[in-house]
Amino acid sequence: MRSRNLFAVVALLALGLTACGSSPEAQGPAAVPPSVSAAELAKVTLKVGDQKGNSQALLKAAGLLDNLPYKIEWSTFTSGPPLLEAASAGAVDIGGVGNTPPIFSAAANGKISVVSAAKGNVASDAVLVPADSPLHTAGDLRGKTIGVAKGSSAHGQILLTLRKAGLSTSDVKLSFLQPADAYSAFTQHRIDAWAVWDPYTSQAQLETGARVLADGTGTANGYSFQVAGRAALSDAGKNAAIRDYVVRIAKAERWSDTHREQWAQAWTADTGLAPQVTLAAAQKGPDLPVALDDAVVASEQELADAFSSAKVLPGKVDFARFVDRRYATDLAAARG
Repeated sequence: MRSRNLFAVVALLALGLTACGSSPEAQGPAAVPPSVSAAELAKVTLKVGDQKGNSQALLKAAGLLDNLPYKIEWSTFTSGPPLLEAASAGAVDIGGVGNTPPIFSAAANGKISVVSAAKGNVASDAVLVPADSPLHTAGDLRGKTIGVAKGSSAHGQILLTLRKAGLSTSDVKLSFLQPADAYSAFTQHRIDAWAVWDPYTSQAQLETGARVLADGTGTANGYSFQVAGRAALSDAGKNAAIRDYVVRIAKAERWSDTHREQWAQAWTADTGLAPQVTLAAAQKGPDLPVALDDAVVASEQELADAFSSAKVLPGKVDFARFVDRRYATDLAAARG
């Protein structure tokens, strides 16, 4: 991957961010720069962080990478947390993540801002167990080992699932694994359960017969976000490119809802996942653009407070300080 060498640089920078940031409340929204001409925009290269089968594949399938008025340089990440570390460090300008990575970035005083939102099917975030597992309820997870990507949306989901069952993270062992490693551990019974999102949920169900022990119904908010680095938002050319980019993402999300089979085919082509896996995931319903309003911020604040209460994060995170609504008018038009 083009981003392989980026990880080492980002890791060091992220440590610095965590160590020297004064507090999660110290950052404010980036200043809105002046507009630029079409000629100036044509000189911009927007650095976009992505995950396999996500934004690039979606935009391409929807035909929305044609005739871009700027250039895009893509970098691939395994999950949201390292992507936002890169955005905070200025190594990428923007990228799409789930509901939990921005909270962890905010807790580390990351130089990022959430600029647009979408909402998906909460049932796609699930806690899975093997077909022959003796576990049947979330309460049965006490003392068990659960695989999850640290700081991912699944991390938030397992926290809320445990809390609903009267448990906490101290009652279980969390094994922090990226999806590929977790899938291997799950199939080899080296973990008792796996907290994950689609398409991995559908893959495990179809290929291994995995059972859903609990999903996000009643706990997860289903949000995902486009998150930009504050340095990029302060740059006139990149600000203009990001404005256009988030509108294209919103339009592509709407396209995927009305072209689920076409999107599933493109998803398979990009990821190598079996067609039946991507179709199953697509048929559950895609993320659809929503307003980045007070209700979204309040829901994310509730999740952030849950992490703080569980001592997963130090102190309190003021999520609203990491939200920038400068593109609200453009996005409202894109939502139709």
